[in-house]
Amino acid sequence: MGKSFTLANNQNDALFELIKSLSKSEKRQFNLYVGRLGGNTDAKFFSLFKFLEKLKTYDERQILENGIVTKQQLSNLKAHLYRQILISLRLNPAHQNIRIQIREQLDFATVLYQKGLYKQSLKLLDKAKSMAIENEEKNIAYEIVELEKVIETQYITRSISSRADVLSEQAKMLSQQNVITSKLSNLSLQLYSILLKTGPARNDEEFAKVTTYFDARMPEFDFSTLGFREKLWLFKAHVWKSFLLQDFLMCYKYSHKWMQLFRGNTKLISLHPVFYLKGKNYLLESLFFLKHFSKFKEELDFFKAEIKNQEIPLNSNTELLIFQYYTANQLHLHFLEGTFKEGEFLVKEIEQKIKKYASRLDNHHIVILYYKIACLYFGMGENRKCIAFLAKIIDSKNLQAAEDLQCFARVLNLIAHYECGMDYHLERQFKETYKFLLKMKNLQAVQKEFIISIKALSDVYPHQIKNEFKKIHTRLQKFENHPYEKRAFLYLDILSWLESKIENRPIREIIRKKATRLSR
Repeated sequence: MGKSFTLANNQNDALFELIKSLSKSEKRQFNLYVGRLGGNTDAKFFSLFKFLEKLKTYDERQILENGIVTKQQLSNLKAHLYRQILISLRLNPAHQNIRIQIREQLDFATVLYQKGLYKQSLKLLDKAKSMAIENEEKNIAYEIVELEKVIETQYITRSISSRADVLSEQAKMLSQQNVITSKLSNLSLQLYSILLKTGPARNDEEFAKVTTYFDARMPEFDFSTLGFREKLWLFKAHVWKSFLLQDFLMCYKYSHKWMQLFRGNTKLISLHPVFYLKGKNYLLESLFFLKHFSKFKEELDFFKAEIKNQEIPLNSNTELLIFQYYTANQLHLHFLEGTFKEGEFLVKEIEQKIKKYASRLDNHHIVILYYKIACLYFGMGENRKCIAFLAKIIDSKNLQAAEDLQCFARVLNLIAHYECGMDYHLERQFKETYKFLLKMKNLQAVQKEFIISIKALSDVYPHQIKNEFKKIHTRLQKFENHPYEKRAFLYLDILSWLESKIENRPIREIIRKKATRLSR
């Protein structure tokens, strides 16, 4: 799986990917745009566009054989076509967001200034600045104020003294807020990078390292002076810190604050839909890890209603994120409820969407979905199907960012093989899993204890099996609330599986019983 997706990405150059991403209406607009240029409908760049539009996969040899362009001219022609498509997209009403509108006003004002029409330029800049501040586009607002200052030095009026004071104060305030935002966004990005590279803190040393790193880079600020943008990055930084420390109560607290920012001003959802969707996903994820069943279901139902009522703007980005986040949390609901069989319909839908978004979905996110599907089949008792999806993960290449998932996939693979009675594979699976975990330096006490215990079962007499499962359960249960070891149970419900073996009942019944208890 991993290899095929990587291969596809290598073959698709930037221009080809851009053309394939265009909707029917965007292609229609490009045709109209080229027609309006006059005398360009037969231009080489348009011929190249029509040819690439029909190609299934990018093939430079076919382009050259078609005779549209020579090899020496191809690079320049592709660059020209790429730029023309972007200009056409910029003119498309669907892409005319607030930021583009403000930028356009700033561009117009700059042209007027260069023509010496200072009064007209200042009028446009004032309007653009109000739009920028109102919509939390403070970087652009700062640019506008700086241009206003330049123009005021040439457009002398009696009010220059007071205007100078006002503009200087605005520039100072915007500059300070932009600095705070930059520091908070840097911190947020750095914490997210740590989470992807190393995963959550695994011991006291790593815990202290994260805390020290966070505290040292947190800028000083007066919370009452922060706007939407500054608060958003502040809450994001806290969410990443909480995930790194596996403090899911704090994850919930700050992802909830994140959501409240948007719910306090719903207009911001249409302005920043990607931030809104990401915050919603972290809120649902923290509730899932906390096993707060009723609140999780309430938030997921709310998400479903928003999608149905089209309250979240749809574009290429948001369409992909809605698929990832809503689907993953639908699966989470079935995991919490123990309704695995009822969730099987999602598998076909997920596979179709993965195929549809293949060029835009990275391997990491595909693998996460495959792991969740494997867990769904495991909960259903469909262990061979579980193994098939785990193989897609275990055989994947270039997955440095998904080491955690690789580890848990291999442990689940062992359990699924054991459940299938595939004893002839087990010995090899034990060796490969243990070797992999040691290589990743990711062998937790829970994993080590579990692998050794499962391996030892092969030497136990059949009538002693149940008692042996009880012993394993007792040894592992002490790790359930351990600050660093508990994450193993978040990805793989080993305890419920052991309880199902002890009570001789399907794992879905054990989980359903726990869900009923939690929802009271």
